[in-house]
Amino acid sequence: MRRLLAIESSCDETSAAVVAEDQSVLSNVVASQFELHQEFGGVVPEIASRAHVRRILPVIEQALQQADCALADIAAVAVTSEPGLVGSLLVGLTAAKTLAMSLNVPLVAVNHIDAHIYACGMGQKSSAFPCIGFVVSGGHTNLYECHSATDCRLVAGTTDDAAGEAFDKVARVLNLPYPGGPSIQKAAEQGDPTAYKLPRPMMRADKLNFSFSGLKTAVLYAARGVPGPDQLSETPPECVADLAASFQQAVVDVLVFKCKIALRKSGHRRLCVGGGVAANRLFREQIAEMCRRQSVELLIAPPELCTDNAAMAAIAWEYLDQGRTANLDVDVLPGLVRPKRK
Repeated sequence: MRRLLAIESSCDETSAAVVAEDQSVLSNVVASQFELHQEFGGVVPEIASRAHVRRILPVIEQALQQADCALADIAAVAVTSEPGLVGSLLVGLTAAKTLAMSLNVPLVAVNHIDAHIYACGMGQKSSAFPCIGFVVSGGHTNLYECHSATDCRLVAGTTDDAAGEAFDKVARVLNLPYPGGPSIQKAAEQGDPTAYKLPRPMMRADKLNFSFSGLKTAVLYAARGVPGPDQLSETPPECVADLAASFQQAVVDVLVFKCKIALRKSGHRRLCVGGGVAANRLFREQIAEMCRRQSVELLIAPPELCTDNAAMAAIAWEYLDQGRTANLDVDVLPGLVRPKRK
């Protein structure tokens, strides 16, 4: 059975995977950089790209070893080329081009967003498409109408902060460590989600777009007071758990509501959810409950495939079946929102 080597370096995870043609994941190695960015409370692009340079070859070697696969066994090389941080993307793309050229195998340029949606159906006996696709992460909070794995149309996005970005910023306000998603989820376990009355931005049935900047500011004011001489420099420790729980609930309420409206407007009866925030326990529980009530099939990526990883680049097999390979002059497209694909 043919195998492809997949490489992912769009942000702060260096990952390589070997995936067979039947979608079985033979290896999926992820080297996280969170310890490098922790003191800054978010990803520093230059630090991320330099870390990718150091880690990309060892990660590829480890993925091949775990899959008991030699480079000569690779039928194609897939790599994330869009969207993401330009320096990070270039490291992965350069490695992939070099391997594809030296092995004389096809190169496949993969869209990171398409891959997150595709990951929801990996391991399923039937196709995940058509569906509403929802990618909710540190860089994206986007809804798509997906007719197939390679035909996804953006229908809504965030006007400012993505949900994961809001988690990171609120974690800094609450003096919780980066990354913010897991930290807030843990703190929220000891808190009361009704303790603070926080806004649910753009919670209207006629609007599908998202906005979390105002919610982030509301948490800041609740934690430390409004700007002025009396504003606190630190959040009182006794407030952290309740604020974390209240913020988390507000975000989840918005995410679930928007998915419900997108399903209603489109008429689709299947929802595919991926991205780092999709690993949040409360979100997974409440999106599942909404889909059950609406008689909608929910395909949500397993936690290990929610965060950035190379295994989800198994979508490259779909591109290969369509003859959609990339030339060696292919470049990265770092923008957050890609144009509509035909």
